[in-house]
Amino acid sequence: MSFKKLLESVPGLNKALFLKNDLYSNKLSYEDLINAESALGRTIFGPVPTGHQREFFKNRDNVWIWHEDWVDPFGIPQDMTIRYEVRPAGVYKKVAGQNYEKLEGAELENFRNAAKRYLELVKTKLYC
Repeated sequence: MSFKKLLESVPGLNKALFLKNDLYSNKLSYEDLINAESALGRTIFGPVPTGHQREFFKNRDNVWIWHEDWVDPFGIPQDMTIRYEVRPAGVYKKVAGQNYEKLEGAELENFRNAAKRYLELVKTKLYC
């Protein structure tokens, strides 16, 4: 699948971010590529509920970001960002305003599966 077809196939992707660049001259910025990767990453967790926005992407070699925002039933905007750091001693997560916690058990396995699926998607759908 070409990069252009990928962009057209991802629901909720702001294609204007990519159309400002010449898709065929490989002049996409780092931010453009992160947005494209995140568009694939958000699909890993199933359909995004109506009114929600979701992002999941690898930010740097050892840092992963999961972000979701929505408006609650009372009309109040809500958001959650989780930063995952892969370190030699394990995988640690940090929820905004809290300390780092080491992932263990099912949560660690879920992160590993999501990261593996993400890497497979971007490799086969974006950088093929």
